[in-house]
Amino acid sequence: MRLSPWKIFVCVVVLTTVSMSVDHPDRNAQIDALFAAANSNTPGAAVLVVQGGKAAFERGYGVTDLRTRTKIDEHTNFRLASLTKQFTAMAIMLLVHDGKLRYDESLQEVFPEFPAYGRSMTIRHLLNHTSGLVDYEDLMAKQYGNTPDDQIPQIHDAGVLALMEKETTTKFPPGSRWAYSNSGYCVLAMVVEKVSGKPFARFLHDRIFEPLKMSSTVAYEKGKSEVNNRAYGHTPERGVFRETDQSSTSATLGDGGVYTSVADMARWDAALREHTLLPGKEMEPALRAVRPTAAPAEENGHLVSYGFGWFVDPYKGHTHMWHYGETVGFRTSIQVFQYDHLTVVVLCNRVDFSAPDMALKIADLYLGAS
Repeated sequence: MRLSPWKIFVCVVVLTTVSMSVDHPDRNAQIDALFAAANSNTPGAAVLVVQGGKAAFERGYGVTDLRTRTKIDEHTNFRLASLTKQFTAMAIMLLVHDGKLRYDESLQEVFPEFPAYGRSMTIRHLLNHTSGLVDYEDLMAKQYGNTPDDQIPQIHDAGVLALMEKETTTKFPPGSRWAYSNSGYCVLAMVVEKVSGKPFARFLHDRIFEPLKMSSTVAYEKGKSEVNNRAYGHTPERGVFRETDQSSTSATLGDGGVYTSVADMARWDAALREHTLLPGKEMEPALRAVRPTAAPAEENGHLVSYGFGWFVDPYKGHTHMWHYGETVGFRTSIQVFQYDHLTVVVLCNRVDFSAPDMALKIADLYLGAS
């Protein structure tokens, strides 16, 4: 009998300020060394390693911002950036579970006013980045030219949908190729709104965050919600850090707008392991790699495997699901090794830390890699 990867998904890792780790001095020191640049005067990161269902390492580095110099801890909320996509995908999967949506339903079935090119584009294409939608960031760059970013109005998911409705074609026929698409996940947020009848942020709260007691997690909307215990993003410039927390694309939710803490990520992990939200069988599509019809899935010249909100390519022979997040001031990563019972999550509020590289270096220490 083949076990669902979700049945053996047993751990999540996240960085926090609380030091709570199994006594492996050499390994712990090697992890500390990765974050040596973070201190009480700089932004930093939070880390948690869960191995065999237990916290093997949990520690925070640096501060949430340079105004209050509050230490990062397990309740610090970071902007997840593209790690948000796993929540957006779950929202869609819940609607499929409810019988209100089909993966092979076309975009034009959901939005009858959508241009003709939406007839051949399905919810599945949006989930696995084979829709071919034009990048909304590129459209904004053409619209605003050299206008400084802080003078460009923030765009929301509804605005992204409106931009897509003004287009007449896609970059390639849906399903034929793979191209990472933030536009697709913003449109998915609007699909959730249309089908559920609720604002996307409210749907996430009601169907995911509240049932899982993720009390500090929020899809942040300026003027409508607050982020408690908030970490602010930073960028180093000429030897000092500048707070760079928001940009013209920071108000979209579906592609990257969730804030959460490592404490809440542990609850999310438990829900995935225990199938609290969906039966294990219904989770399997999220971990099934897409196979485009015209060309292999590639990103920056490298082959990739992608499901619904997760990359699913192996790492050094280990079965592996993962994602990264990059936005102004933040870098994040989650690395899950299902059969090794190991997960590493690194959340950073500074852009000079490479969260994926750091997470994999930590994973190597536990996997026995050199």
